[in-house]
Amino acid sequence: MRIIAKRTLREFWENHPDAEAGLRHWFEQISKQNWHTPNEVISAFNGADTVGNGRIVFNIAGNKYRLVAAIDYEFQVCWVKFVGTHKAMIR
Repeated sequence: MRIIAKRTLREFWENHPDAEAGLRHWFEQISKQNWHTPNEVISAFNGADTVGNGRIVFNIAGNKYRLVAAIDYEFQVCWVKFVGTHKAMIR
């Protein structure tokens, strides 16, 4: 799977160093995948959940941070839409 916006991840972990290992792990795992449905994503990532509009929320760094991504299963592309704290996501 191709991931768009690694820069977003890098900029986030530069400001939140404790998120770096989790975000790097997420990136490595997603890049190796070839999913066709949201259920496959949720099965592979314990704690991931769909939030509508084709987006999936992933827990990062022991559930301290959240990453929201949109996945195009046909073209195998994952767009990082949001990375932040739970509090920032609620706003």
